[in-house]
Amino acid sequence: MKRLNQNAFRLNGLLVLLVGILVLTAGCSGKKARKRVLPGDDTLTAGTIHISVDESFRPVIDSQIRVFLSQHPDAHIFPHYKPEAECIKDLLVDSIRMVIVTRGLSEEEVKYYKDTLEFAPIFGKIASDAIAVVVNNKAKDSLFSMGDIRGMLNGTSGFKYELVMDGLNATSTVRFMLDSVLKGQPLKGNVKAARTSEEVINYVADHPNAIGFVGVSWIGNKEDSTQLSFLNRVNIAALQCRNCDKEVYVRPYQLNIARKRYPMIRGLYFILKENSEYMGLGKGFMNFLTQEKGQLIFHRAYLVPSRMAYEVRPVKIEENRF
Repeated sequence: MKRLNQNAFRLNGLLVLLVGILVLTAGCSGKKARKRVLPGDDTLTAGTIHISVDESFRPVIDSQIRVFLSQHPDAHIFPHYKPEAECIKDLLVDSIRMVIVTRGLSEEEVKYYKDTLEFAPIFGKIASDAIAVVVNNKAKDSLFSMGDIRGMLNGTSGFKYELVMDGLNATSTVRFMLDSVLKGQPLKGNVKAARTSEEVINYVADHPNAIGFVGVSWIGNKEDSTQLSFLNRVNIAALQCRNCDKEVYVRPYQLNIARKRYPMIRGLYFILKENSEYMGLGKGFMNFLTQEKGQLIFHRAYLVPSRMAYEVRPVKIEENRF
């Protein structure tokens, strides 16, 4: 009995020692171990991810996903189209691996997400887009200066149009108008909200006194049957050229976007929520968007690719019809 008690005492002592070592080791490490990667069993070309996308770019991103999945049948990418501000919020949603919006991250945001996610998201520009101004086929006006647009937005213009956007807040189109056109002034004009870009086009088509603002990827591709039907119902207004020697009006053609002649241009960015060590499907889709095939899809959608050489040749452009 005495020997058994001694053995039990020794065993208990050994356990106490092991526990002490573990506690000491944990104390020396300071903070808990950082997460190295997001959880998932996906690879560069297989698996399932969810992404949040600015609704303004639904047509072109649908095309990108469709081509990518045709090349990688074991991959599944589920896009969630919503206003830009909601996409940015989704960076803190565990199931969202990537967002596609019209801006990158500020230094303050990079620091915040690095502290919160324990790594900094990767982001970069992939294309340039333009905000097109659409008018009813019966509209008398189809040429506007930026002063005209600004006056209609802040309520000081003599024009009596209804302005239609994809929402009155939280969208990239509204943010562009507030930041780049109104320079921080509030919207005081006759502005109406539609839920989507398609609803903007439909409203303008049905109301002769309406002017709509949509991303060029919704109406730029005349080879797309849906967009061709839109172009048959509305006209694309021309805006006063930004970098021209004389007073001319231009529409959001690729050449005018590439040369920054069209005055309402914005970028398109990816923000990838994977750290540099993780070779997941989000990174695989990012590679596709930034490399030749993805860039050609942007080109065919009448955006201007940011990651491939864009050759400009002298041609004659008929500006009277988009």
